[in-house]
Amino acid sequence: MDTEDTQVMTRTGEFTTTLSWQESVRSRVAAAMDRFAGPLAELAERDANDGDTRMLVADFFSVALNFSKYQDLTTEYRTSGDSNDYAILMDEKLFAPIEVRRINQELDQRSIQMARRLANKEGAEWIYLTNGRVWKVYHLPEGKNNRPVEVVSADLGDPEAYYRNLDQIFHITRESIVHGRLEALRRWREAVNADPITEALTGDAVVDTVLRELREATGHPGHAGDADEVRRALAEQVVARTPASEEE
Repeated sequence: MDTEDTQVMTRTGEFTTTLSWQESVRSRVAAAMDRFAGPLAELAERDANDGDTRMLVADFFSVALNFSKYQDLTTEYRTSGDSNDYAILMDEKLFAPIEVRRINQELDQRSIQMARRLANKEGAEWIYLTNGRVWKVYHLPEGKNNRPVEVVSADLGDPEAYYRNLDQIFHITRESIVHGRLEALRRWREAVNADPITEALTGDAVVDTVLRELREATGHPGHAGDADEVRRALAEQVVARTPASEEE
């Protein structure tokens, strides 16, 4: 049996079933999402302030994400300005500053400027941003002008996005971080961009497949330069090129 699996006994004790850590964590997150749906709606309805939102967020970190409020979370980095910081500690180091805004406040990258400065100062690569309902997690690439990259986004107030939200929140749990799932999602986000996709689409494997399909469809026996022609068409006509949006 996988050493990372958990043994779950039935009530009769006659046999056991194996529950992987992923399934266990997803079940916990789903239960937490259901549990917090009511309190979130109540906070939103009365337009709760920062302090009340922070209390709910701290509970969600404990119940859903499995971060201990006494060992993994700290207010050590809270500032005296308009930032309401918690921070996640892992291996006694800053893993991610947490920006908490009131329940009905809109969130964007302007909300994480103080957290970004703290992360750069302390060598942290991640930032959590939430108003309790919306959860966003950013990665800070290496470099002086390291523009934050959004890796996780969930809106717990959108019931139609329940399973997408479940998957997103799963990736920011303590277990997913330890098992490398958040980092793997980051690499996926980086790969699903114009340059990596263009490189993949114009690589030999895709070009060879397209060549075969087009030759069969047209009856063209082939000649020198076919591969370059297909590669050029893929790069210039198939792959849409749009400039990256400027940081707000």
